[in-house]
Amino acid sequence: MSTTGLDTFDTTVQETNHWLKIMMGELGIDDRRIAFNALRAALHALRDRIGPENAVHLGAQLPMLLRGAYYEGWHPAGTPTRERQLQAFVDHVAACLPQDSRVNPAEAARACFAVMERCLDRGELLKVRRTLPHEVLNLFPDSLVR
Repeated sequence: MSTTGLDTFDTTVQETNHWLKIMMGELGIDDRRIAFNALRAALHALRDRIGPENAVHLGAQLPMLLRGAYYEGWHPAGTPTRERQLQAFVDHVAACLPQDSRVNPAEAARACFAVMERCLDRGELLKVRRTLPHEVLNLFPDSLVR
């Protein structure tokens, strides 16, 4: 049954809800708002770290609704950021979370990467992995380890 009367919108709402359902499962929560904020924060930190060209390639694979959240507030000239340590990347995720968030930023990133592993093209994910510092790769699912 159509919710909006526009197939494109209905499809992106359905795809986004699928991502959020996986995110909630990964975080062990049942609140879509919290899952969305955690997903958006991790995607923003990732987007800022992988550089403009890779960020655009990744963004093109996101559901349209998430793509809007992904690009929200983006300043490509300030990317890529230069975090080399896991803690610096986690701190970037934390800075993108709402101030009152109770989500652990490392868990938000880990859950986001798990969702991406289940929902996106493996080749694109491997390309993203190659742009990240070695320590950050520890947050990726084991199925993407090499």
